[in-house]
Amino acid sequence: MPKIHVECYAGYRADERPLRFELRGRWFEVAEVKDRWYSPGSIYFRVRADDGNLYILRHEEGTDTWTLDTPEPYEANS
Repeated sequence: MPKIHVECYAGYRADERPLRFELRGRWFEVAEVKDRWYSPGSIYFRVRADDGNLYILRHEEGTDTWTLDTPEPYEANS
């Protein structure tokens, strides 16, 4: 899974939700966080970006790294 650079909103906790991310040299604005779920040590975000596609972003809290958990964006039909 490719590592990506993510800029986040930090509210009551650091990296509360992604605001934008860089993928292959292009920045995408997060238009909407559609879903979020937790696993031990990680938080997943299903987001709709400004290109209209959905992406799953994973934040590994222990190492403070972000990865793209979908190899390619998928079109939002929901």
